[in-house]
Amino acid sequence: MVFGKTDKKFSNFFNQIKPSGLRLAQTIFEKRVKEDLKKGIAPIEAINVAIGSVSLKTHPKLLERYLNPTDETLINGVWRYGETPGTEKANQVFINIIKAFLPEDSNLELYSIIQDGGSGAMRTAVLGLCGDAGSEDRPLLVMNPTYTNYKAVADELGRKIVAVERALDRSGNFNDVAVEEIEKAVRKYRPGALLIIPYDNPSGKLMRQKTINEYARICLENDMFIISDEAYRGLYYVDCEPPSIWRVTDKDVPGIEDAKIRISIESLSKTFNACGLRMGALVTDNEDFIERASAANTTYLCPSIIDQHIVEVLYDEKKEDILKWISNLRDYYKDLLEYMYEGLNKEVPGAIVSKPEASIYMVVDLRDIVDDDFDAEEFVMYCATEGEVRLNGKRYTLLVSPMWGFYNVIEGRNPGRTQVRIACVEPEEKMRLVPRLFGELLYQYLDSRKDLAAC
Repeated sequence: MVFGKTDKKFSNFFNQIKPSGLRLAQTIFEKRVKEDLKKGIAPIEAINVAIGSVSLKTHPKLLERYLNPTDETLINGVWRYGETPGTEKANQVFINIIKAFLPEDSNLELYSIIQDGGSGAMRTAVLGLCGDAGSEDRPLLVMNPTYTNYKAVADELGRKIVAVERALDRSGNFNDVAVEEIEKAVRKYRPGALLIIPYDNPSGKLMRQKTINEYARICLENDMFIISDEAYRGLYYVDCEPPSIWRVTDKDVPGIEDAKIRISIESLSKTFNACGLRMGALVTDNEDFIERASAANTTYLCPSIIDQHIVEVLYDEKKEDILKWISNLRDYYKDLLEYMYEGLNKEVPGAIVSKPEASIYMVVDLRDIVDDDFDAEEFVMYCATEGEVRLNGKRYTLLVSPMWGFYNVIEGRNPGRTQVRIACVEPEEKMRLVPRLFGELLYQYLDSRKDLAAC
């Protein structure tokens, strides 16, 4: 598998493409497995923490509906196209989940359209809010580092993306972007929308409600949308109310409720352990936006009617049951992330590990213990192609994600060159091996570079 080799029969886009950093290690490792099998070598086991593919069992009601569908039309094999926006029940499921985390007196009127996961929702949002393809007009404003798929979506659509910087300090904290920096970027770039990720991917930082309120105020004052990726809603590990763009009221930001400038990206992938279901939604308080989004989505006809039937089983789920389910997930991840944080700091002294406040990720920055030529992607490739650690009589390697793709960098060095992201997605017994595997593989790799330099 060769990337970077051009072929005049392919488009420039295909000639320049390489796998997402989320899939890079897995793609390369799969080639290693095939080569080992050809040689008669038993494949090494890879613990894959490069991509947020949750291994926990899905919600029992989703599983029950999958195993025992109730729609007679589907059971009888009549599988026609459905409505482009998705079914009313499937959309209401996402709205109900949002409202489960809001105060009882909230009277928001929300509109939803079913999408192919969160990435599909972001695609629709970018098409609806940013300037024409190839232009500098109305870019998407993000905060570095940001979820790599969103940058990839904007690039694929030819839409401009611009960024303000966040830095990881030596104590493991990613800073919030100062209000003044957002205002400065808005004046400079005149973006169509600001993207925030309150339960942050990739950093694991939790954005506080006060900060969201301030960002919403800036968007209101500049007549632009605010997009909030809330796929990890409820997965937070500090003592506070769960932040959300939907918690902002006129009391916090006068005029926000009538402005109709809010959009959230929703998904069942993480909070209901249903990554493979590929069910997400774009939710907004702007009815006109939903109508136009639906028109744009007619090109793709409709979301999966079978997957929506599975989702609809949550339509009558009570608020307290939703909160209890996600609370149990929160307890699970909190303990595991704390173990990971302590373990990585122990196994790799001098590394900077982001403090786990939310979502299921952490960033490890090696800038203080590697030389200027270190490239995290090369380390990832080493683990995928030849790295090996023996534990309890078994051969292991570790797949992590290089962070270069999480930064939108125009000039200067990409901070992601010394950073990797780790996702807490493998079964717990495997996750507890990760700190040791990471440390041993890193030192193996660093030693191999010394050997090469000596040759």
